[in-house]
Amino acid sequence: MSMIPPLIIKTVLADDHPLVREGLRRVLGGASDIDVLAEANDGHQLLELLRQHPVDVAVVDLSMPGLSGMELIRRIKTEYPQVAVLVLTMHAEEQYAMRAFRSGANGYLTKDSAAEELVPAVRKVAGGGGYVTPAMAERLAIGLNGLRSAPPHAMLSDREFQVLRQIVAGRRLTEIAEELHLSVKTVSTHKTRIMEKLHLDSTAALIRYGLEQRLFDDAGGEPAPV
Repeated sequence: MSMIPPLIIKTVLADDHPLVREGLRRVLGGASDIDVLAEANDGHQLLELLRQHPVDVAVVDLSMPGLSGMELIRRIKTEYPQVAVLVLTMHAEEQYAMRAFRSGANGYLTKDSAAEELVPAVRKVAGGGGYVTPAMAERLAIGLNGLRSAPPHAMLSDREFQVLRQIVAGRRLTEIAEELHLSVKTVSTHKTRIMEKLHLDSTAALIRYGLEQRLFDDAGGEPAPV
């Protein structure tokens, strides 16, 4: 059973685009019971903010530099279990939502519905409930019931999934290694395992698969040419 939300819901925003954060702050600013305490432009900054402020809800983008979205969610739920995590992302595919909920997210919302649904979503997760849009709930139910077969990349680990998206976005292995704080050799190993699991024999085939499956990393600029 959901608890009653706090009288004033203390919230932090995490997104690497200042204009997005400004828009979210304006949406939440219209609610008298929600107070945006601070903003972060990446996962490490968000974790530092959580150390400094008592927070009820963290609104988190999945695609920020540094920590992967899933890793960030797990860190928050491990280090600050009292903080509800509301994912706000451009990704409407249920595969992202499933990974987010498995990592510990309390709610999942797409950016195109933020204007109408962000305030009720924050209130719902602050009260101990979960939140998804009706459309996402239907897609999740279909996936869980096995009515639609899982795509091959569902078997990838979260790190492999992150590397795949960045390869599809056109990043070189050295760039991926730098952003993820890994060695180039480790990233290369991830790429090899991804290709093995997806039964693909070239980088071009890997990129083509990612584009067909809409796995383009929105933090990375333009998709790689095939």
